[in-house]
Formats: sequence, structure tokens, C-alpha cells
Amino acid sequence: MRKAILGKKLGMSQIFTEDGLMVPVTVVKAGPCVVTQVKTKEKDGYQAVQVGFEDIRSSLVNKPLKGHFDKGNVPYKRYLRELKLENAEEYTVGSELKADIFEAGDKIDVTGRSKGKGFAGVIKRWNQHRGPMSHGSKYHRSPGSLGATTSPGRVFKSKRLPGRMGNDRVTVSNLEVVKVDAERNLLLIKGAIPGSKGTLLTIKETVKK
Repeated sequence: MRKAILGKKLGMSQIFTEDGLMVPVTVVKAGPCVVTQVKTKEKDGYQAVQVGFEDIRSSLVNKPLKGHFDKGNVPYKRYLRELKLENAEEYTVGSELKADIFEAGDKIDVTGRSKGKGFAGVIKRWNQHRGPMSHGSKYHRSPGSLGATTSPGRVFKSKRLPGRMGNDRVTVSNLEVVKVDAERNLLLIKGAIPGSKGTLLTIKETVKK
């Protein structure tokens, strides 16, 4: 992987191709990300760059992080993430990654946190069928039988039951960059991506080539 960046989901829109076809797109503010640390095989055992995204005032940064940012003489950032790039040695502390590292037509993988749905039953969470709705049924939206009788006398692991739904780390692979607005650091990505507006995203060169 030679290209990756952090971004924030702004929302969905649509654009039209030269042929008049409508293409649904997700607008992402990608960068600018500043390199806060470069990790090498000699010192750390692997190659990576640590990048910061989105400026933040100093009162919201704790003392250890302030020292980390001040050591590299870089502005305080809200998010810090590591990107394992093959060309990590080409970067130096303080250099920037912007949306123009990608081009229209590039295939990418986008990782983010999906929308949280709260506590959900088996019908919503696992798409199970409901029971009869007739009078006297007493079985409408319940999960159904949970296990066997005396043997084994317990509910098996991974049984699909009600519980917390959503708010999971989700990666959508092989998406296409439709347009790059380098001046405003915007990426227009074909289709939908995880999360609500304002979700932090990691955008990487796809592994499915």
C-alpha cells in the first residue's frame, strides 16, 4: 500500500457523467494530514507513518500528546493514526498528505464506524421471521427456541439473540474515486460508505486489484 489518508464523511450527493448518467457519491473531506512521526524497520521493527488530522485547540490536548506534537514542531491534531505505507521512508515529520494523492478512477478501501442502532431484537438485528400475529399466538417477535433439552443443557455460543446493533468497525472494499477536488481537499466516492455525517474514515489503496 502506497497511498492512504484520513478523512471525514460530509454526506451524500450525486453527479452526472458526460453520458448523462446519474452517479450517487459520498463526499469526504480527505486531509490535509500532517506527518507527526515516521517509524522505520531499524528503530521500530516496521515501516509506517503516524499522521494527525483536524486541528484542535491546545486546551483539549493532554500533556503527553502536547510533548509529542511539540517535539515534531507540528500543530495539535484531534486524531492520530498509523498508516503502514511501503514508501514511508519518503516522508518526513511535518510533511502533509492531501486529497490529491488520489486520482479519479482509483480503487480504494474505506474503513469507518457504522451507525449505532442501540438495543435491537432478532427481527431487526438478524432479519429473522416473526411468528403468527393471530389472537392467542403469544409468539410474535421472540427469538424462538434457544437450545436443546438436558443435553447439552445450555445455549450454544454465537446463537443469534437480541443485543446491541451497529457501531462496529466496517470496511467497504473496492470503491471508486469519481472526482478529486484538490483545492478543497474533497473526494467524491461512488456509492455509500460506513457511518453518519462527521464519521472519521481511513481511506486506503485497495487490496483487491
